[in-house]
Amino acid sequence: MIIKINKENPQKSMISIAAAVLKDNGIVVYPTDTVYGIGCSIFSKSGIQRIHRVKQRQKSKPMSFICRDLSEASEYARLTNFAFKVMKSYLPGPYTFILEATKAIPKMIQAKKRTVGIRIPKSNICHMLMQEFGAPITTTSANITDEPILTDIYDIKNLFNSQIDLYIDGGALLSEPSTIISLVDDKFTVLREGKGKI
Repeated sequence: MIIKINKENPQKSMISIAAAVLKDNGIVVYPTDTVYGIGCSIFSKSGIQRIHRVKQRQKSKPMSFICRDLSEASEYARLTNFAFKVMKSYLPGPYTFILEATKAIPKMIQAKKRTVGIRIPKSNICHMLMQEFGAPITTTSANITDEPILTDIYDIKNLFNSQIDLYIDGGALLSEPSTIISLVDDKFTVLREGKGKI
């Protein structure tokens, strides 16, 4: 099913539909401030397994997730004073920050070095969905691994069909992914240059 949500003024009734799918361990394609992402609750083992399967993605590959704000992010990642100041200056925005994970994070979305990727997108749809759902959700581009990123929700729907429980149409998006920055050990390291300016 595809639902259309206004990216400037998201309709609460539509957001509630998406949140209900997530609460039922479903997976959703949703617009961010970069590309369309595939998400489920970070605590849904079955949802995460399904995302790996539909993307043809290695299970060992870590998965980033979105949070409402830095306060929520601090529950799942170790935010030093340095990390907090850096993230506060860049977020919300098109960035993924790599940090040391806390014990609250399920091992199946962590990297081998016990790190996680956190996003706080500058997106009204993401913000309202997080508020309604009440917990972080995974974020990984809505495409087959190593294949081109799709910018139109109907192209994504044609690719995955019924493998995804819900598609949120937020309009056409650019195909530029987020900039990835590691802040592990209080070192600022750019791992991938994307939409976010450094």
